[in-house]
Amino acid sequence: MASITLAGVGKTYAGKSDNRILENISFSIADGEFVVLVGPSGCGKSTVLRMIAGLEEISAGEIRIDGARVNETPPARRGLAMVFQSYALYAHMSVFENIAFGLRLARVPKKDIDASVRTVARMLQLEHLLERKPPQLSGGQRQRVAIGRAIVRKPRAFLFDEPLSNLDAALRADMRVEIARLHKQLAATMVYVTHDQVEAMTLADRIVVLGPTGVQQIGTPMALYERPANVFVAGFIGMPKMNLVEGTVDAQGRLALGDVALAWNGAAAVGKVIVGLRPEHLVPDGGGPIRGTVALVERLGAESHVHLDVPGLARALVVSTKDAPPAPGSAWAVAPVADAIHVFGTDGARLENKSINSVMEEA
Repeated sequence: MASITLAGVGKTYAGKSDNRILENISFSIADGEFVVLVGPSGCGKSTVLRMIAGLEEISAGEIRIDGARVNETPPARRGLAMVFQSYALYAHMSVFENIAFGLRLARVPKKDIDASVRTVARMLQLEHLLERKPPQLSGGQRQRVAIGRAIVRKPRAFLFDEPLSNLDAALRADMRVEIARLHKQLAATMVYVTHDQVEAMTLADRIVVLGPTGVQQIGTPMALYERPANVFVAGFIGMPKMNLVEGTVDAQGRLALGDVALAWNGAAAVGKVIVGLRPEHLVPDGGGPIRGTVALVERLGAESHVHLDVPGLARALVVSTKDAPPAPGSAWAVAPVADAIHVFGTDGARLENKSINSVMEEA
C-alpha cells in the first residue's frame, strides 16, 4: 500500500474568466488510512481525486506517492485503482471477464488470472454470479464487480469517486458496510469522495472537508462533529444539520440567543455572533429556557424532528427527540445540553468557550 501527500496543489483552466478551481490544497494520507473528501457539489473534490490518479494535470504544487513526486507520472504507472460513480462495466462480458479484463491486458498467465478472480469473487460474495452479465445484476452487485476489478490489480491505493450515489438508500447502507469490511480486510489505503456526510462519518478514519475556498478542516469524524472549525463545517457535518442562528455578546460576556442568555466565558468581542445548537443537543424540558410554538413535526420512526418557532429568532430551531413529539401548534420548551453550544464569530471562525459549564438561564 502507499502514503499520499498533496502539497500546495492548485488547478486552473485556461481560457475562462474565473479559471481558478482549486488553490493550495494540502494534506497527507498515511499508508493504510481511509480518508474521505467531502463537500458540496462543485467544491472540487472529484477534481482532487482525479489529480491524484493522474487523470487531471495539476497547475501548482506537487503530489507524492510513498514520498516520490508523481506530477508528471502517467496514470498507468502510479499503481492506483479508481472506482467511478458509473460502474463502467462491459455489458457483453461476464462478471468473470469484467474482473479479469485488466489482468488480461497486462498479459498475466491464464491460471493466475483464474485464481485471482476467484479469490476476489469470494471476498465480495460474487462467486455464484461469475457467469452472469452486468444487465442481469442489481446495482449493488454491479458496484461490487467494479470494486472487484480494482482489487484484482493489487493497487498501491484505491480511489473511490462517489461510488454509491447511483444506488437507492438501502443498497447504499449495505455497500457502506461492504466497503468498510473491505478496508479492514485489505488494510488498504483508500481515498473516497462523496457529498454525503453520512458516508463520510461512517467510513472515514479522517475527513477532509472541502468548501468554496479550499480545505476547511481535517480531522476524525468525531473531532469535526464535536469541534467544527467554522460555520461551513458546522453546517455540513451532522444529520440533521446544526441550527445556526444569530446571537449577541454583551459587555459582561453573556451570550444572548433571542430572549435567552447563556453563561458563556468565551473570547468574543461585544457584538453579533453565530450560535450553533445541534438538534440532538436540545432536550425537551418543561422548564427549559428556550420556548416557542411547534411549527412542524417530521416523524421518522425511532425519532422525530420538531421545528420550533422561537420569538426573537429569524428561523425555526430543529429539535431531534426520541420522546413522543408535541402536536403542531402547541407550546413547547427545550434546554441545551451543557457544553454542547458552539459559537462562531461574524467571520465564521469558531470561538472557544473557556467555561466548563455553559448554563442556560432566562434573560
